[in-house]
Amino acid sequence: MGYKRMQNLTHDMENVFSEVRNGKIKVDGHMVDILFQALDALEEYRENISENQDEGTNDNEPIIKALQAILNGETEQAGAAEAAPAEAQAAPEEEAADEAAGEAAAKSASEGKWNDIVLHEPEQHVISEAIKNKSKVYGFTVYIQETCILKAARAFLVFKALEELGEVIISEPSVQDIEDEKFDFDFSLYFVTDSPIDKVKEAIMSVSEIDRVIGDEIDMDKAKIANEDDEEESGAAEQSAPEKPAQTAAAPAPAATPAPAPEHKDNKGADNKKNAGNKPAVNRTVRVDIEKLDVLMNLVSELIIAKNSLVSFATSESSHSGFNEQIEYLESVTTNLHESVMKVRMVPIESVVNKFPRMIRDLSKKLNKQMELHMTGEETELDRTVVDEIGDPLMHLLRNSADHGLESLEVRRERGKSDVGQIYLDAYQDGNNVVIEVRDDGNGIDTEAVKKKAIERGTITPEQGEMMSEKEIIDLLFLPSFSTAKVVSDVSGRGVGLDVVRSKIGALGGDVSVKTKLGEGSTWTIRLPLTLAIIQALMVVVGNEKYAISLGSIQTIEDVAEEDIKYVEAREVINLRDTVIPIIRLRDVLGVETDKEPGSNMVVIIVKKGDQLAGLVVDELIGQQEIVIKSLGKYINCTSRLISGATILGDGEVALILDANVLI
Repeated sequence: MGYKRMQNLTHDMENVFSEVRNGKIKVDGHMVDILFQALDALEEYRENISENQDEGTNDNEPIIKALQAILNGETEQAGAAEAAPAEAQAAPEEEAADEAAGEAAAKSASEGKWNDIVLHEPEQHVISEAIKNKSKVYGFTVYIQETCILKAARAFLVFKALEELGEVIISEPSVQDIEDEKFDFDFSLYFVTDSPIDKVKEAIMSVSEIDRVIGDEIDMDKAKIANEDDEEESGAAEQSAPEKPAQTAAAPAPAATPAPAPEHKDNKGADNKKNAGNKPAVNRTVRVDIEKLDVLMNLVSELIIAKNSLVSFATSESSHSGFNEQIEYLESVTTNLHESVMKVRMVPIESVVNKFPRMIRDLSKKLNKQMELHMTGEETELDRTVVDEIGDPLMHLLRNSADHGLESLEVRRERGKSDVGQIYLDAYQDGNNVVIEVRDDGNGIDTEAVKKKAIERGTITPEQGEMMSEKEIIDLLFLPSFSTAKVVSDVSGRGVGLDVVRSKIGALGGDVSVKTKLGEGSTWTIRLPLTLAIIQALMVVVGNEKYAISLGSIQTIEDVAEEDIKYVEAREVINLRDTVIPIIRLRDVLGVETDKEPGSNMVVIIVKKGDQLAGLVVDELIGQQEIVIKSLGKYINCTSRLISGATILGDGEVALILDANVLI
């Protein structure tokens, strides 16, 4: 497409790949480093072209020199063997120009198809004016390589190259047909210029995938001139030719050149510039399998049938049981429709995690630690809105494992561990949730060091520190700006850390938990809902208010007598099937008064977060419902993390949704 800087870089990369493929050069770490730098440079070119249609001014000479050093430095034989093809690829203009010159001499003049172009009165006028002004008028036939995929693009680049030297009077096929690829692998044109013919041919051959060009100064005595009788018949040809007659070579004549193509490109560039500053924060598109859309279409058809049945029932005097059947049918269709829409919104997390191996490789060199990343479950699917948001939290946890988690080489050897630290990123579906684990075989979390740091900062007192459990100490790491790093680096320990990870995951309706063992490593577990839009929930009553609790976090529902409640460390607990579970009375947490008489049996909902259990005491159960989550953010400044949203019930009443993860 005429982007020379990108072309030079990619050609050198291709030369390296070619030598590797042929077994002449072996891949090593240094080569991969240089290739990654080249990849970053190509990304920069691509972004520049996307925003303003120009690749920029960065030649990336250091990278090109490094690639050439790889070609020349590994083996002299490889360098010598590469010299010819490298020159052929890096400088296609010279080789192609020489080839064209040789072939042009060998080819007969009969291949000059420009002689077949019929000149009408406007073109004749332009040519005569050009000759008066002592300009040159050439005819050219350009042949494109038959292996070329984008022949219309190559033709456009030829026209663009010619614009800088003069103006195209007429082409055959027409400009519009060339744009639409309605031509074989050659096209002819008449060209007015002050430049010598060799320079014009060189400009044409500078475009890649041009096979050859044949041209000569035109002889008006041999040119095909349209007579008056032909004028009407050739109306279509004139319409497809440039709209305005070209002017003299000395005057600008944009309409005589292939204007439609550059105009289209420039307009697109203007749009890109205009929209460059308004890019959406996240990707707003989803690629959907056609089978999923077919299922969705069928369900919408079923929904219309259900609607028509209800309308028909409302206008007739049918039995009450018939109405219930229609409601059950409608409920079945809407449930299936919801599941189908959710599947359409689901995308694999592969798009997020596939950039992490490169990141870990770079960190390995930056931190001077040997490490490997193992990933499983990249095909696990999540809601699109969730996938777009989990990249940063996962990146921070991986950086944390690489910087804080993995020990130095000396320490690992002292502990009898492998020299290469292992980091694992595993994703899998667990019920209505997706679990993502980040594990390492490093040092683990030193809770004593965390406690000491918290006391130094005044976050806790020494007395509080003595009373805290290991879990409570680890939770200190999630406080804003809390870091145990002795040296602040650009890898981690920057003050923006685990608090941001927890808040971002919390905003997605998920939670983060940690398991650690000093000297053996840590496991960070992120649990996320499959979807953010519609959930199955258990409706409960506390006082006079209705609340919803997600079924995904509920284990069982128990009927517990007051006398079964015990106290451990001043907290209410119950012993349920040999498991001690803390009790949380929602009326106290929510500040709701209840009319339930003391001494009666309690309804306890056992909820689970990771390996932790808790029992939520409610006044009454309503039942299971499919609810639509509505955010409160735009209407109410809800500072309580316990309330994750609200839903509208069938009778129009609003019920708040409780996040059980916050209570545990």
